[in-house]
Amino acid sequence: MSNNSIKFQQAIELALKDKKYGANPRELYDPISYIMSLGGKRMRPVLVMMACDFFGGDQSKALQPALAIELFHNFTLVHDDIMDKAPLRRNHPTIHSKWDEPTAILSADAMMVIAYQELCKADISILPALLEIFSDCAVKVCEGQQMDMNFEKQEDVSILHYLKMIELKTAVLLAGSLKIGAIVAGASKEDQQAIYNFGKHIGIAFQLQDDILDVFATDEKFGKQKGGDIISNKKTYLLLKAVELAKGNRFMNEELQMWIHAPEFDAQQKVEAVTNIYNFLNVKQLATNEMQKQYEKALTFLASIHVAENKKQELISFADGLMVRQI
Repeated sequence: MSNNSIKFQQAIELALKDKKYGANPRELYDPISYIMSLGGKRMRPVLVMMACDFFGGDQSKALQPALAIELFHNFTLVHDDIMDKAPLRRNHPTIHSKWDEPTAILSADAMMVIAYQELCKADISILPALLEIFSDCAVKVCEGQQMDMNFEKQEDVSILHYLKMIELKTAVLLAGSLKIGAIVAGASKEDQQAIYNFGKHIGIAFQLQDDILDVFATDEKFGKQKGGDIISNKKTYLLLKAVELAKGNRFMNEELQMWIHAPEFDAQQKVEAVTNIYNFLNVKQLATNEMQKQYEKALTFLASIHVAENKKQELISFADGLMVRQI
């Protein structure tokens, strides 16, 4: 991370540490304080402040919108954890595990409202534009989550459908964070859209790398169960590409379909077998190629913005920091 991004991350952490969400009833507000104190990279709010700085704006005016983004992001995580029945988040009990599901739902709903309250502290002259992009991102994240849930029951998910889903579920919030920072700084409409597109394609590349790391990570610090996507038959780029390519090889296709539809199996054996199929079909390289294509596309949008090269390098370095995780 650059000195600027570290500075912004520290400012966000300090603001979150000092923030009071409400006093009573404690059962509503304690879970919010709990999840917001669990840390994380604060990647999205940092991008709000970096984009504001990128366009020469006053970063202090980007702080409240940045907090709004982080509150919204954590709101989505609470709901995701409930839907996934996840026991842990950042190696700590999830809200619904520590309290219960109704409390988690209600606290998350309050977080969403508090996020809008933070956003509304921005200058009145830019508030309509901020509300428009924030609300647009919020709806698209929900659309992406629903698509992801639909995929669990669909047999005919295409690579294009998958890329659209991760654009909505993951990438638009990165893109929206950058656009919010650009709006605060008073950037032109063209530059707002360019920085949005930069973030969107970086976000797609980031999620593709996540898919690859889930199977091929060599670093135990990745923080997830290795092969978790394989165990749950999650329709990632890797699985969808493997299903597509295996149709040309009868034995490979039969083995892959057997593992996908097996009602009972040894988890480690399934991960090893499906990983071997992935290796045979070279899907890791194909996913890496798509990830690189998305990353390069992102850079073309950044290049179109008339801002000093050293400023662009800061954003590129930040993006590189997201992408350079061990495979």
